[in-house]
Amino acid sequence: MPHCMAVIEPQYTASGNVEVLPGVDDAVEEDDVQRLGERVLRGPLQKMVVLRETVSGGGAGSSDSGEGAEVIGKSKKTERVFQDQTEFFRAESGTMKILVTGASGFLGGRLCDALLRQGYSVRVLVRSTSDISSLSPDIEIFHGDITDYASILAACSSCTIVFHLAALVEPWLPDPSKFFSVNVGGLKNVLAAVMETRTVEKLLYTSSFFALGPTDGGVAYENQVHHEKYFCTEYEKSKVAADKIALQAASEGMPIVLLYPGVIYGPGKVTAGNIVARMLVERFSGRLPGYVGYGSDKFSFSHVEDVVEGHISAMKKGKVGSRYLLTGENASLKHVFDMAAVITDTKKPVFSIPLWMVEVYGWLSVLFSRITGKLPFISPPTVHVLRHRWEYSCEKAKSELDYTPRSLKEGLAEVLLWLKNSKFIKY
Repeated sequence: MPHCMAVIEPQYTASGNVEVLPGVDDAVEEDDVQRLGERVLRGPLQKMVVLRETVSGGGAGSSDSGEGAEVIGKSKKTERVFQDQTEFFRAESGTMKILVTGASGFLGGRLCDALLRQGYSVRVLVRSTSDISSLSPDIEIFHGDITDYASILAACSSCTIVFHLAALVEPWLPDPSKFFSVNVGGLKNVLAAVMETRTVEKLLYTSSFFALGPTDGGVAYENQVHHEKYFCTEYEKSKVAADKIALQAASEGMPIVLLYPGVIYGPGKVTAGNIVARMLVERFSGRLPGYVGYGSDKFSFSHVEDVVEGHISAMKKGKVGSRYLLTGENASLKHVFDMAAVITDTKKPVFSIPLWMVEVYGWLSVLFSRITGKLPFISPPTVHVLRHRWEYSCEKAKSELDYTPRSLKEGLAEVLLWLKNSKFIKY
């Protein structure tokens, strides 16, 4: 049993009892209570948080108990009431242990740094082959894999919060079954480990806008469900399958919050998880001489630091069982290239490369990849994605999480300057 136990309605408590504070919710229907083993989950999120803390007290019969304190033997039980989750998390930051999967990735590493800055104790689960040179020495390292249940269970031990960011993010792989073993099987293992670990009070699952599907013809919100008529990539297909599992777990009482970032970009690792930076490198190196397509595509671009703040806000304020789009400005790749030219005072591309030509190049790249073992920058699934629009609204996150995404112009200016200073591009 941990030293302090927080009861954050409607999250799990380690005991089988849920206390209702006077004036918070005087009428609790039995149907609002769902039991899972010895844990209890109740109803919609309440605005009051109770922290019960056991501290050293006088002997039996001692009379030094202050207001709101009850002396039992040598223990004194005190009660503090917080107005909301944010106040509670601020008070508990020094003692709360947080697990992050996917910490070696573009987003995960930034999240770990931000959590450390706010005073949290951070643990990560990484593979023994992962590059963790950029991680702070203050982070507790667990070696393992989310596809191995024993390692994820061990990593969850004594943690209060779990951020599940680990995923296989590529538009194409020679063995597509890996998407499902990591993105679907890994999530199943995390869910099972959270259920078995009695200390975990909240699971933040990082999904993807791909899980909601294309938005051809309009802007989508959190209530959109993927039509599943077709999938542009196997990655998309795996994230849709994982999303169903996460939503089902939420309906069964799992204390999970689902997060859907857009196309994440920003200064940092130039990987498949930072595709905008990769495309800018190709553009300024001359290897991508024109626009890709004619500008009919649309994506929702999310700066990595905004997504990090969105994750932490979801930990503090996010409603259990809710979905939140952590997206940003909706724009085409043509608009991104034009804006980059304006920011750097360079010439805009003067022609467009038809998507059919890009797809032919993608097929050739795939054939070459099968020989060399090096993943291609462009593949046919990438072109399939470019033939659709992926526009989303983050109004819910703005309202409930105080999510404040920066403009695309501001974000691109940061990325371009970082790429220049890091010698990736010249202008």
